[in-house]
Amino acid sequence: MFSFLWEGHAVPSCLSLTFMFLLHILDMCMSESHHAECPESCFCSESVDGGLMVRCRDMNLIAVPRGLPNNTRHLYLDNNLLFTIPSDSFIGLPLLFKLDLSHNRLVHLEPGAFRDQADSLSSLDLSFNLLETLDPEAFGDLRAQTNLSHNPWLCDCRLQLAMPQLLLDPSSLAEVVCNTSEPEELGAHGMPFILVATDLDFCAALRRTTDFAMLVTMFGWFTMVISYLVYYVRHNQEDAIRHLEYLKSLPNRQGRSGESLTRSTWL
Repeated sequence: MFSFLWEGHAVPSCLSLTFMFLLHILDMCMSESHHAECPESCFCSESVDGGLMVRCRDMNLIAVPRGLPNNTRHLYLDNNLLFTIPSDSFIGLPLLFKLDLSHNRLVHLEPGAFRDQADSLSSLDLSFNLLETLDPEAFGDLRAQTNLSHNPWLCDCRLQLAMPQLLLDPSSLAEVVCNTSEPEELGAHGMPFILVATDLDFCAALRRTTDFAMLVTMFGWFTMVISYLVYYVRHNQEDAIRHLEYLKSLPNRQGRSGESLTRSTWL
């Protein structure tokens, strides 16, 4: 009886162990397949909200790694040596939800740098870089909450026009500080951009310059038109005078021709 009961319990126990062992092997295979897709300089793991969490921080990278898994959900590229973000850096990442580019050496974002992430990206960290100005075309229709703090911003008309197009992280606004300003006499140095942008018009000087340039251009065109009209009138007057003198000379020529014909007839 004891042997029967032992054997009766041993069979299910063996099946459970076999099943758990198979699950473990399957999990290892899936894990290895995910890590096989991971770039050499990064570490990949499952994200709690689906997709992959890819960490490429502190790797002295000078460019965004190629071959990022297309199911990347969170991408950490902070604390590297990135200088620029080309327009094709994140193509093929339709699920990208969070992107951390902080603590790099970014000075330029190419137009279209985040164009493929307009529908998915929710958080973009560009803090602690070397950005001085923004190209709105780099962001396109992106509505991610963006951290722009701790960059040496040049507060000018271009920045004033670009900032409202971004959904800025409210907690970082006080740290978006003007390192320089244009024009300099506005005295924005060391001031949070959010404060000076509400009181100062960085585009006023540019508009005055543009208006003056338009005035000079219009005056140049006006001068050219007047000069052409004067030349045209004078040229046509001279032609008219020559034509009139020619017409006046026609009867005399015809009379002289008649006299010559009469004399030749009598002779």
